[in-house]
Amino acid sequence: MDELAIGSLVASTLRVSVPLILCALAGLLSERAGVIDLGLEGKMLATAFAAAATGAVTQSLPAALAVALAVGLALSMLQGYACVTHGGDQVVFGMAITMTAAGATVVLGLAWFQQGGQTPPLDDAVRLGPWFTTLGEQVARLPGIGPGLALALFGHTALVYGALALVAAVWWLLWRTRFGLRLRAVGENPAMVDAAGVGVALLRYQALALNGLLSALAGCSLVLAQNPSFIPNMTAGRGYMALAAMIFGKWHPAGALAACLLFGFLDAVSIRLQGAELPLIGTVPVQAIQALPYLLTVVLLAGFIGRSRAPAALGRPYVKER
Repeated sequence: MDELAIGSLVASTLRVSVPLILCALAGLLSERAGVIDLGLEGKMLATAFAAAATGAVTQSLPAALAVALAVGLALSMLQGYACVTHGGDQVVFGMAITMTAAGATVVLGLAWFQQGGQTPPLDDAVRLGPWFTTLGEQVARLPGIGPGLALALFGHTALVYGALALVAAVWWLLWRTRFGLRLRAVGENPAMVDAAGVGVALLRYQALALNGLLSALAGCSLVLAQNPSFIPNMTAGRGYMALAAMIFGKWHPAGALAACLLFGFLDAVSIRLQGAELPLIGTVPVQAIQALPYLLTVVLLAGFIGRSRAPAALGRPYVKER
């Protein structure tokens, strides 16, 4: 495999990993605060539809981003109201978000655009453009690895670079700030945090607010950077894959990033293997190739969920003693 093929594979891995990385960070923040979020899939789907529908109607990239962020934040606040304020079942409510989003996006798409649940394709002006293209052209002039390096690392959208930067930002927030210390403590021992005079509910709401914004960015990446329009159920289980990556990464940003890149690499490889002839095997069925990332998700969950220690108060509503 030459350097251009390797560079193309690295570039594809980074692009398809972006929604997984952002979603894994969203889940990490909420679960570090003690709130299970099985609604990541639904939040990503709802915000992708919001961004695509708003962009198609207004032809404005800022408006599409703003509406998607508002939808993600609203869903997380609704989750906080149900699960933090009223102590509702976090697993059930998360699944309710996902199931509602799966149905509502199709119904609204049919009602508004009459295109089988899809939205009209977005113009290039409404979508995110490539960054650092000039620098990439200069790097491509370097002898040897220059062309492959330029193809791999330059010319991506802002969300690719932003997702990688957010991994470092979330690590710094959780392990180098007072807010992060309190957030991690509320996921381990909320009674101790409450005894110290810090509001448990407020911290969990703040974590969910960040969760909603990151989920919205993940949804935006699907329609503003990857696909030109919304397609029903286009998330295709990425929210659950992000949760698996978070667990495999032991609720740490760096570990979650590594797992997401692994999933993204398999996804990128599966695209290139479709229709390929392999020695002693022949043509691999497309369905088998497409199932690779999901099979890895099952294997990782089966092999690592027992060895990963979740936050002690995860999934347990906190009721303040009077």
